[in-house]
Order: sequence, then C-alpha cells, then structure tokens
Amino acid sequence: MAAPTTAPTTGSMQSDEDRYFSTNPPPKDLGQHMALVEAFIDKHAKANRRVVLVTSGGTTVPLEKQTVRFIDNFSAGTRGATSAEYFLDDKADYAVIFLHRQFSLQPYSRHYSHATHSFLDFLTEDDNGHGVRSRDEDAASMLSVWRRYRAAGDRLLALPFVTITDYLFELRAISRLMHRLGPNGLLSPKAPRSKSLVIDLDPVPKFLKSLVDNWSPESMMISFKLETDPDLLIGKAKGALERYQHHLVIGNILATRKQEVVFVTPRDVNWVRLSEADVASNVEIETLIVPQVISLHEEHIRTHKAREKTQ
Repeated sequence: MAAPTTAPTTGSMQSDEDRYFSTNPPPKDLGQHMALVEAFIDKHAKANRRVVLVTSGGTTVPLEKQTVRFIDNFSAGTRGATSAEYFLDDKADYAVIFLHRQFSLQPYSRHYSHATHSFLDFLTEDDNGHGVRSRDEDAASMLSVWRRYRAAGDRLLALPFVTITDYLFELRAISRLMHRLGPNGLLSPKAPRSKSLVIDLDPVPKFLKSLVDNWSPESMMISFKLETDPDLLIGKAKGALERYQHHLVIGNILATRKQEVVFVTPRDVNWVRLSEADVASNVEIETLIVPQVISLHEEHIRTHKAREKTQ
C-alpha cells in the first residue's frame, strides 16, 4: 500500500508522548513483536482483509524500579478473548492482532483454561493405554473448538504484555503500523486507568485521543467503558466519546456486563441485550456485540471511500 507507515504527529500531544516514552523503558521484545506485526499486516493488507487489534486482560503498575510491589486489576481477559474468536469466525473473516496480558485468557483455549477444574480432567487414557484422548462426554465440544482454532490459522497473532508501560509501547507501535491499512483497520484498545499512587500515569488517558489524531487516524476506533453505577454509564460513555473522538464507546455495568451492553455513537444510544432464553442457554453476548461492531466498521469504510471520491 502507498499509505505511510506512521501517521503524522502534533506538537502538544507529541510533548506528552515524548515525556512518557522517554522516561520509561520499552519492553525487551518490542522489536521482535513489531517485526511479526508488520509481516502480519502486510500479508492481510495484500489480501484486502480487515484487521482488528483486540487488547485484553489487566495491566500491572510497578511501584518501584525493581518490581516487588505493584497495582493490578481483576480482568481475566474474558471479553477480549471471546470477541477475538467471533472476529476470527469464517463469516467475519477478520485477521486479529491479540495484544493480551501474559497468562490471561486466550481465544479458543479459554474454554478450558478458565474452567473450575483442571484441563487434565477433560482427558482420559486411550483404549490401548499408550496415549490420551478427550473424554467421551467432552469430545464433541472439544472437536468443535479445535476445528475453529485450526480454521483461524494464520489470521491470529497473539502478543503478550505485563505492565502498563509494556502495553502502551506495544499499543503505540501496533497502531502506527495499522495506519497503512487505512479504514480497513479496527482498533479496540483497553483504556488504562490512572492510579493515584503513580504520578507518571496522569497523561495515560490522552493517549486514547492520540490513537485517533496521530497514530492511526483512518482506522475505526472503539473503546469500552465499565461502570458500577447504571445512572452514570451513558453520561460517562458520551463524555469519553466526545473527549477522545472515537467512533464508538461500548458501555457496560460490572454486575450485568455478560448480559447487556450499550453502544454509544455520535448519533445513537442502543442497548444490546441477551434474552432470557439466551441467558438460560449460556449464549455469549459477544455473539451480538461483534456483528454490530462489524456492521459499524463496514459503514466506516463506506464513508471513508465516499469521502475519498469527493476529494
């Protein structure tokens, strides 16, 4: 593609970025990771395939240089890992860069690594006692998951991070490379929360706007807003939408995040809810979230193409 590898930057925002990234060390695997990302993006760009960056899992914030104590959060990465699977579904046919907290849930293996008992409990000896196989009662479901995993093939690139600094370095570098995808790029970054005990994290929220303005301005940008008070959710989601100029904020309440979310765009506020029958059948709400995100991404691409024709 002819688009530049990195997007332009602006003065005041660049100053905040320079201050943060010059005073924190990059992750040791950043160069290796970005070589993988660049090859991954180039391959799928040539195939004119859409690429989504899904970030997943919590971040740690070290309280000292030689990390013994740190601040962490509870996120296991359930929504990120689940969403990645639905983006990788043959009907969606996205390529997924899965930037995840080390040892958090992964697409496909999440079905077993997050079980209440050991993965080994799903296995038994084969008939001749020389190997293992899945138990009869689990064989059909494991085969289904395995087939979907194999079908995803080279459309999934998983990269780990641990600390907030690791995450931000990786996020910036990946977003800049995704700029070459133009509107075919879809970014779904987690919004790291500032911690009052770590002064260096004060600028972190500004980076969400920098994703739009500087790092990958033609990509569609979505973010998530998690609240505990239902009365505050939509107002805060609208505030985040306006502040960071994203295309979509998906809001959810901690207690009901697996049953309902709200899509907040500059034009609409729409609730997405599982029915009682869906909940009883253990349907995952990501089966509703991902298709609606894809529909909005298709609209974003059409709008971008129409704008290009008029210029």
